[in-house]
Amino acid sequence: MAPKTKKKDRVGPPLDWQAPHGPVTGALSATTGALALATTGAATGMPPSWALAAGAAGALGHGLAAVKRRLPGRTIATRASTWLVAGGWTTWAVATGPLSWTALGSLATLGVGIGAATASAHLHEEARDLEAAASAEREMARQLGAERASIAAEWTDRVQRVCNVAITVVGVEQWASGAGYSIDAQLPPGGTTWDAIARCSPALSGDARLPHGCTATATPGIDQGRVIIDVTTRNVLADETAYPADYSPLSLLTGIPWGYRSNAEEILVHLREQCALIVGPTGSGKTNMVHAVLAGFARCTDGLTWVIDLNAGSAGLPWVRPALGVDGVTPGVDWLAADPGEAMAMLEAAIRLAKARKVEYQQLMADANTDLLPISSQIPQVMLVIDEGAEILASPDREMRKLGEKILEVIRIARAMGVRTVLTALGSTGTVLGNLMIRREAKTRVALTGGETEGMDLSKMFPGSRGLRVDQAPYKGSGFISTPTKPAGLFKTWRITPHQIADIVRATSDRHPTLDAPSAKAAGRVYAERWNADRIAWIGTSTPTPPAPPALPAPGPAGGLNLSAHRNQQPSAGPGTADEDALAKLFREQIDAEFATAPEPRPGPKAEPRAASGLNLSAHRDQQPPADTDAGAKDAALVLIERAGKAGTGASALARQLHPDYGTARSTVHEWLQEWVQSGDVIKVGSGTKTRYVHRSQHTPD
Repeated sequence: MAPKTKKKDRVGPPLDWQAPHGPVTGALSATTGALALATTGAATGMPPSWALAAGAAGALGHGLAAVKRRLPGRTIATRASTWLVAGGWTTWAVATGPLSWTALGSLATLGVGIGAATASAHLHEEARDLEAAASAEREMARQLGAERASIAAEWTDRVQRVCNVAITVVGVEQWASGAGYSIDAQLPPGGTTWDAIARCSPALSGDARLPHGCTATATPGIDQGRVIIDVTTRNVLADETAYPADYSPLSLLTGIPWGYRSNAEEILVHLREQCALIVGPTGSGKTNMVHAVLAGFARCTDGLTWVIDLNAGSAGLPWVRPALGVDGVTPGVDWLAADPGEAMAMLEAAIRLAKARKVEYQQLMADANTDLLPISSQIPQVMLVIDEGAEILASPDREMRKLGEKILEVIRIARAMGVRTVLTALGSTGTVLGNLMIRREAKTRVALTGGETEGMDLSKMFPGSRGLRVDQAPYKGSGFISTPTKPAGLFKTWRITPHQIADIVRATSDRHPTLDAPSAKAAGRVYAERWNADRIAWIGTSTPTPPAPPALPAPGPAGGLNLSAHRNQQPSAGPGTADEDALAKLFREQIDAEFATAPEPRPGPKAEPRAASGLNLSAHRDQQPPADTDAGAKDAALVLIERAGKAGTGASALARQLHPDYGTARSTVHEWLQEWVQSGDVIKVGSGTKTRYVHRSQHTPD
């Protein structure tokens, strides 16, 4: 038995027996069918009337089908006539003979006529359909035109009344999301600019009676004489939207999604050359935003993510733990530092990496005719995410200052070589934004407000932007974002959960590139051994057990620091008091044994001072300040600042007020003031000798 012919082995055009007939194929089908039936009927002696009955039945059936499909009358008439004419010719041919020249010539003539009639019917039917579609479009355009004309007239009048600017609306575009529309308007001659309308954004929103959370925002138009007014009519920021389930590959060159704007448009952030700054107070959704950023980086095929989080590595742990002990799964971040030592090693490795690339890839950049290293999956970019990195830069601590210097060096030297940073901070204050390098390089800026007003100076975060108010974004995860190509505007990031983070880690595990050989060599062993068991042992313990207190050595001979002034105090009764007293006694004896200090003088009315052999604290022995003196002074200082009102007070004046009751030094007061400025409890006004500190409840923003 011969094998069956497979479809892919067949030659010739495929035949579709269900395809509709055109004018030519329809005419051929009708004439050949009639000739075949007439020849067969004449040869077999078939009654001629049968052919006429068949033609009449075909005409009736096709006519009813065409009526049911609501075809034009011309098409119905053409199909019915074709069946009747074919049936009539067949009846005549059966009776007289189908193979005569007369019969064949008349059949050919009928075929030409059927083809012409069918073509005419098809053209008429196509014209009818086109006219119906055009009529529907005209009706829709009429309706949209009326709506747009109404919107144009309404906003022309509103801008004239509120802003005193006579605009001419050029176009109105409805957003695909249905959340609002954009108005393209021509500015009047005479030097009026778009920001004349942007300054009136709150007034325009109120005049239009927009829902809470909806705004009317003005941005530059196609040229300096045009303005775009984006009007939000439905607050999409109020809804919590999950991070998209699409984990498809991304590239740093084409943009990373960070959230969506008030018109539901997705925001793509380009960080090949730019750094980013994300600020947000506690409870604003900043940690969730960091995870959304890390999710985008994890999906990249040309980037590696290094994370520094000195708060126990909490920002990077969810991206590492799903890969621990799982074969074939790599962490979602390439390196995680949770303490200053590991962070310093990471930053130094990044600096060595950037310098090595400057030398190694000179020929590659020359071949590409660019001064920017062409990043790819073979030469990935390193994205350095530093949680609360802006606070590290502003910290007075010596160790933190060294880390801050390394961060600034990375920002300064590594742009062209593909190392960029994403810093976060708790607030957009002058302390955070005081560094020129951060302001200059962090062109992508995010301010998550969550309704928090303290420490959120949007004018410092987005200089030049007008009409931005914290109360416009009261929802967790919402705020304002600006990029080099887009001015500051409302946005919201997606909600991402730990389970989804684990899914992303698994879905993108085989996508992460490896560091190129010259960069890996420059990074050194500290990079190669970053996932060694001893380096990540702290990650595997879910609930660390506090270490047992070290065994105290046996008490040594007396002669050191003597705390006998506290030994005659009666311990308070209560559970565990005896054990606590014993431990305290051992602690005092250890101090006496370790530190050489002045011996304790014997009590007496006129005890003569003896030569001290060490630290002498006898000047303070008669002073017994309460344990909470320092805390009381700190509370009193905050009250004094609040009482100073809007004028505020200085550090020296505050120290003079506190010293009689608490003995507080000016240096201590200065430390408190810096702490309060960072937390937002106190606002620093002025500089140098004119520096004043105003309580947040008394401060009125300029």
